Amino acid sequence: MTPVLYSFRRCPYAMRARLALLVSGVAYEHREVALKAKPAEMLAVSPKGTVPVLCLPTGEVLEQSLDIMLWALQLNDPQAWLPNTPEAWALTHEGIALNDGEFKAHLDRYKYPQRFGLADGVHHRTQATDMLMRWQSLLQAQSFLAGDKWGLLDACVAPFVRQFAHTDRAWFEAQPWPQLAKWLVAFENSEAFLAVMHKHPLWVSPQV
Repeated sequence: MTPVLYSFRRCPYAMRARLALLVSGVAYEHREVALKAKPAEMLAVSPKGTVPVLCLPTGEVLEQSLDIMLWALQLNDPQAWLPNTPEAWALTHEGIALNDGEFKAHLDRYKYPQRFGLADGVHHRTQATDMLMRWQSLLQAQSFLAGDKWGLLDACVAPFVRQFAHTDRAWFEAQPWPQLAKWLVAFENSEAFLAVMHKHPLWVSPQV
């Protein structure tokens, strides 16, 4: 038996889970779902109804993207994505918490202001920009967020920066963050990104 991943192509959480599964080389069954018509099999194992969800042969279910990433990379980490010192782990956890918490909240309100009863998302774009400038400062000092090579922090953050940039790409490209923009383009052109963005047909439950 192989693990089963319920995923949605454009979801940044699912995207980063797929990146870690890809680089780890762990075999799994990909089940692409429609978020407006989630399969009963997925809801049975994960009633929260969000992706990604990884069902392991042991019966364990991983419902958070970071848990999936760590599970895969702890099995096999050929590119050394995982930090190798307590200090590096602390910085990684801090960066992921910033991305998944404050930045994601502003990103959602910038991209989908109507969902939050807002006339527009400009204020939240400005708030998110402050955080992106932190990444810009870091990338001025080193090649990647994780240090001298791509790592777990880069993989966790990049799908969300991509989503922010695509909300208004012309505006994003006009901002004073050349290193951040270059880092994002390199991610979008990488073999790993292109591989995990392969279009899968929607998974259909086999007829009994």
